[in-house]
Amino acid sequence: MWLFLAFLAVPLIEIALFIQVGGAIGLWPTLGIVVLTAIIGTWLVRTQGAMAMGQLRSSFSRLNDPTEPLAHGAMILFAGALLLTPGFFTDAVGFALLMPPVRHAAFNYLRKRVHVQRFEMGPDGPRRQPPHRHPQGPEVIEGEYEDLDRSDSDRSTQGSSGWTRH
Repeated sequence: MWLFLAFLAVPLIEIALFIQVGGAIGLWPTLGIVVLTAIIGTWLVRTQGAMAMGQLRSSFSRLNDPTEPLAHGAMILFAGALLLTPGFFTDAVGFALLMPPVRHAAFNYLRKRVHVQRFEMGPDGPRRQPPHRHPQGPEVIEGEYEDLDRSDSDRSTQGSSGWTRH
């Protein structure tokens, strides 16, 4: 029900704001502001999105919980959609979501209301492991090679390669 109300209220708010702002400053300045906010918003979404991706990669590399960087990335994506939507109300909400303190407050609000049943990360979880695992550790060196100089029949007739002692 609340989603229906949002889809009904947001366009009405935008129309009212367009009428008010357009009546106060005129048509062309109003359209200029809408285009300018879309351009600035696109630039801000790119920079904030790049920072969020860096935080997400960092959390993955340190094997930390990626929930917060993923939520920030989703809010930045939503902010970008709002900023590309023409309107003053959607631009205000979009610019607000691009501010890290607002995103952090929204994340904390959602964290209190969303209950995670289970979270696993890494190979040590109780998930079923793949049937074939390669050993890993400091004593294992993985590599591939291809002998380009000799065929199998040539190896038996030639002497030592010099890499081993007899």
